[in-house]
Amino acid sequence: FCIPVNMSTFEIEGSSDSMPSSSPAPISNSCEESGLGVKKKRGEYKKRSPAWDHFQPHYVQGVRHGICNYCTKMIAADPKSNGTSPLLSHVKSCEMNPTNKSKGQGTLCLGEVGGLGGDVKSALISWKYDPDAIRKSIAYMLIVDELPFKHVEGKGFQHVMRTACPSFQIPSRWTITRDCYQLYLDEKIKLKNMLRRRAVRVCLTTDCWTSIQRINYMCLTAHFIDCDWQLNKRILNFCPISSHKGTEIGKSIEKCLLEWGIDDVFTVTVDNASSNDTAVQYLVGKLQNWGKSILGGKWIHIRCVAHIINLIVSDGLKKFGGSVDSIRTAVRYIRQSPSRLKKFKECAEIEKIDSKRLLSLDVATRWNSTYLMLDSAHRFERAFERFEEQDPYMLHELEHLPTKSDWEKARFLTLFLENFYDLTVKVSGSKYVTSNNLINELSHINGILKEMAESANPDLRAMAKIMKEKYDKYWGRLEKMNMLIFIAYMLDPRTKFEYFEFVACKMYGDTEGAVVAHVAKDAMYELFNDYKRLNTPAGSSQSSTSSLSSGSENSISSFDGEVSKKINDRYRIEFKKRKVELGGKNAKSELDKYLSEDCEDEDPEFDILNWWKGNSLRLPILSQMARDVLAVPVSTVASESAFSTGGRVLDPFRSSLTPRIVQALICAQDWFWASENELNVEEKLEDLEDFESGKLSSFLLTNLKYFFYS
Repeated sequence: FCIPVNMSTFEIEGSSDSMPSSSPAPISNSCEESGLGVKKKRGEYKKRSPAWDHFQPHYVQGVRHGICNYCTKMIAADPKSNGTSPLLSHVKSCEMNPTNKSKGQGTLCLGEVGGLGGDVKSALISWKYDPDAIRKSIAYMLIVDELPFKHVEGKGFQHVMRTACPSFQIPSRWTITRDCYQLYLDEKIKLKNMLRRRAVRVCLTTDCWTSIQRINYMCLTAHFIDCDWQLNKRILNFCPISSHKGTEIGKSIEKCLLEWGIDDVFTVTVDNASSNDTAVQYLVGKLQNWGKSILGGKWIHIRCVAHIINLIVSDGLKKFGGSVDSIRTAVRYIRQSPSRLKKFKECAEIEKIDSKRLLSLDVATRWNSTYLMLDSAHRFERAFERFEEQDPYMLHELEHLPTKSDWEKARFLTLFLENFYDLTVKVSGSKYVTSNNLINELSHINGILKEMAESANPDLRAMAKIMKEKYDKYWGRLEKMNMLIFIAYMLDPRTKFEYFEFVACKMYGDTEGAVVAHVAKDAMYELFNDYKRLNTPAGSSQSSTSSLSSGSENSISSFDGEVSKKINDRYRIEFKKRKVELGGKNAKSELDKYLSEDCEDEDPEFDILNWWKGNSLRLPILSQMARDVLAVPVSTVASESAFSTGGRVLDPFRSSLTPRIVQALICAQDWFWASENELNVEEKLEDLEDFESGKLSSFLLTNLKYFFYS
């Protein structure tokens, strides 16, 4: 029999002490200790792989994983099945790893570099192959140029890409759709951060539209003047709504504001639809609950000037509808056939008409297109007469040909409508301030209507009467006017209160004009006091008064002991104390100082925002009020131009996409064109640094100098 012997406890016979063997004792493979039934736990091995410098171990149901320190991605790293090879591979390819910046040598090539003034110059740039950047540039191209997604699958585009970069794998239209949407999400994060960082008060414009798929859309645009006194315009949302009811519009606006984190709304500009009145009332209640509305939303509702002008002119054109219809049908007859148009050009050459303008068709429901049609047609009156003689079919196909009287009326209407057309163009801008010039334009229109009402021509008098009634409905009475329009006019350093009072007397008469001017001035002081309340900490006036009083008393009491103290210092302290005790009645506020100063000289190149930027330190509270009031848009063209035929047309192919993709394309395109002109150099550098550190993944940040010029 073989008897197992435990060598660790073996004692040599004849020895009082147990002596170990000269050979090393073998380690037992058994997991049980001698004489004990307790299992011995093996300690954790030391992690020797360099991958654990970039990962944190994490166990899921007993299986080891590693969580990346840069992108927080979890990768399986079980020692029995995976090991650390997947971790090492991820470390080399992780986009968030700062050590993964490309250290390879770039290729020098001649490219375009944008300067600070917006000019583009040629310069040597370094280029490296980046397939992700190429994909994002393709998405940018599809958004900005409004190309269909299947453009990437076209033979011509694929041929160009294979010639330019054979190693690039061209994505499918489904992949490029996801890229476009991801580009929109990246830009949305940037815009949210900008609005939160600048903490500005925004003005909103909104308009609704129905696509060919019978989907109701609402476009919401934000207007604001940033800390650098630059006017900004951004489309916040182009979202589907259930209906055009006022409550639904108001809820959609509220949802959009909550999504963007915007609770400081100054005004909302809408058209004259009754549903918009309900939407604004709903929104006023929500803003009051948020506690950020100025004067409780008293003047938040701004009516679109362009829509009111459209109503006024459309009613006036009804008096000359016959003459306009005869000219319209003649223009349409010539434009229907290329041969007729060629023959008409020959008639114009024979009559020696050197006008470079061509005949244009109009939309009967848009008076501005009617004006452009009449403006181009009346120049070719002699060509129309010669064409009638040479074309025998024109007399048979058209019931009424333009007569001498029709052409005379067309010339008059062209001169008359030019005033309204210029007004519409001026108030429809989104890259410059419009609220401060509205009173000038309205006074001009009011003067023209008064002169027409005194004309000897009965048709002109009847036309002026109709238009003046419509004008007075919106701008003829004080209670119909929004006080912010008057305040914006007085915040123009070239006009202020004195000139406004003069213009008001011309518009409304001496008695009523003086009342309008003083009511507007009181409203201006009311608004200024509210801004002063918001920008003055509670109890500051009392603390300053008490500190001044105590300081003066201490200086007076210690005056006898200070021989070197000048007596003039004591007089100044006593004067300040007396001024404070009078309650500040004789002290001029910022608004008083501004209105008492002389007006600036009239200059075509005068920049009102630059003037307020230079005086913001001298008038801190008033400049904040001016920044919000001057940002108020007086028309909804900025929102309407996203889909209307008056601006860029949202074609049937793009409007037939899903609402989510339509929203991404419309918003991203607007942000792309606006970014370069409205971001300063410091923010561009910050964005580029964020991109290099891996915080942002937008292609536009790497190509800021090349693709942002509108």
